[in-house]
Amino acid sequence: MNRLVSLLRILIIGPLLLVGVLAVVVLMTRLFIVTPTPRPDERLRVDLGPGYVPPPVDPSLQAALLPRLDEINAPASDDPTLFYFRIDQGETVQTVAQRLQKYGFITDAGLFQLLLQYNGLDTAIQAGDYYIRRNMSMRQIAAALYRGRAALHTVAVPPGWRLEQVGQYLDNRGVMDGELFIQQARQGTVVSHPILADRPPGMSYEGYLFPGEYLLPDNPQPADLIYAMLTRMAGQLPDNAVELAHRQGLTFYQALTVASIVEREAALPQERPLIASVYLNRLKPESGTPYLQADPTVQYAAGYQPDTGQWWKAPMRLEEYKTIDSPYNTYLYPGLPPGPIASPGLDSILAVLNPADTDYLFFVCKNPNCAGGEHVFSATYEEHLENVERYWNAVSGGD
Repeated sequence: MNRLVSLLRILIIGPLLLVGVLAVVVLMTRLFIVTPTPRPDERLRVDLGPGYVPPPVDPSLQAALLPRLDEINAPASDDPTLFYFRIDQGETVQTVAQRLQKYGFITDAGLFQLLLQYNGLDTAIQAGDYYIRRNMSMRQIAAALYRGRAALHTVAVPPGWRLEQVGQYLDNRGVMDGELFIQQARQGTVVSHPILADRPPGMSYEGYLFPGEYLLPDNPQPADLIYAMLTRMAGQLPDNAVELAHRQGLTFYQALTVASIVEREAALPQERPLIASVYLNRLKPESGTPYLQADPTVQYAAGYQPDTGQWWKAPMRLEEYKTIDSPYNTYLYPGLPPGPIASPGLDSILAVLNPADTDYLFFVCKNPNCAGGEHVFSATYEEHLENVERYWNAVSGGD
């Protein structure tokens, strides 16, 4: 019996003693082992990885930066949204810093420049496409601009694609869920941007998906590409684009709609301002021709052709134009279609904002099957009939 009692005491007291020893060890560790606090100057260094050798300390720069450590190490915002930021070839660090401050990524452009200079990065920032957030500190943004964010996907969107084509391309390339892109592009609400200021409520991003090459981060979302496209368009347009549209009697959204038609019609760069003038002249009340009669609008209304895998049905017979009942069919409905039918390139947009000064109301392909893309233009219906008579027999279609 005594042996049993002794055994029970050992089983009970032993673990208690072990817990006590561990508690003493933890207490002694806290008392005698102090976690080192980073030196103030270490909070000025940008973390660029083990291979980076920082320049020697510049005492004057350090003296200017140390009083503002908190500002350097605190984000300008708590916004976690990933933004596309492009640095153009030849752009100075000063203009980069000013743009970062303008768009709310940093609080002081001059302070950011000093931080770059202190870390030897004022001459190391390269042109390119970057992805940054407003909840990053100045040090983190400096590191992102030096090292870049791994752009694992390069996408190239040509002018003249409709948004569904963009979605299919993204899906086929394995960049992102193409159906989700199409859904969100049609909804037109996932991204807000000043370029959308006069877009009517409920309209999609059709026409705003600016063509070009884009670098996307790992696991990109539709909003990442859409925002980059809107930003690229805004940066490419002239500052007075809205005013130029108004001079043509259009909102910018309407100008974009005409530009999308020009993009689908024109094959030769020199003809873009001429084709733009035809449609703008037809929109004038005094023209007597309220119908644009633009073939691409009918193709857009026809939609996807499962038998051929086409989004733009070609060829189309003239008799088909009367069978597609859609407000986008400018053979059946006067004036502009409800919105753009594709993504116009910059040249087509500029052609609408600065069209040729003509009285043209008609054009027709000059060569069989529109080979070479050249057209013949005319101001009257009689002249147009003569051109049709001259060229039509050898041509598959005309306007």
